[in-house]
Amino acid sequence: MRQDSVLLLDSDVLITAHLIHYAPDYCPGFWSCLEHYLDAGRLLIIDPVRDEIDAPVELVQWVGRLPQHAFASVDAPVIQIYQRIAEWVRQNPQFTPAALNKFADGADGWLVAYALVHDATVITNEVSAPDSKNNVKIPDICHQFGGRDPLNTQDMLRELGASFEWRGP
Repeated sequence: MRQDSVLLLDSDVLITAHLIHYAPDYCPGFWSCLEHYLDAGRLLIIDPVRDEIDAPVELVQWVGRLPQHAFASVDAPVIQIYQRIAEWVRQNPQFTPAALNKFADGADGWLVAYALVHDATVITNEVSAPDSKNNVKIPDICHQFGGRDPLNTQDMLRELGASFEWRGP
């Protein structure tokens, strides 16, 4: 991966971090790290991902305090690729109607389309499940369309060179 590659955050990375792994009350360094790299332009949140984040309240407030340049809107080339992705999903007989509806209502396709168009890497906690009938997985969309393999949260932190060190009471 190029050292200057933009990393696109999936909503599950932020929600899971907030609720489980990096709660702000005991791991504020994680959130400061994200803020730093969002401000520097190395991390981005696309608008459809921002729209998915509707809980918990503290996370919604944190996202609301981010500078506008931390977010990216979809553009015409992204829309074109998204339409190709959505058509592939619709035409794929393995997916249940519920999976199709979930995909259509979510940001995952937009996230992959943005990554493909803007030569970025998706950060998600999803893992490949090519035989899944109930969910369209981000890694499988990336693979289908020749995108980079997504990174998970821990890989992102390593890529960024982040380190959270306990300094004692």
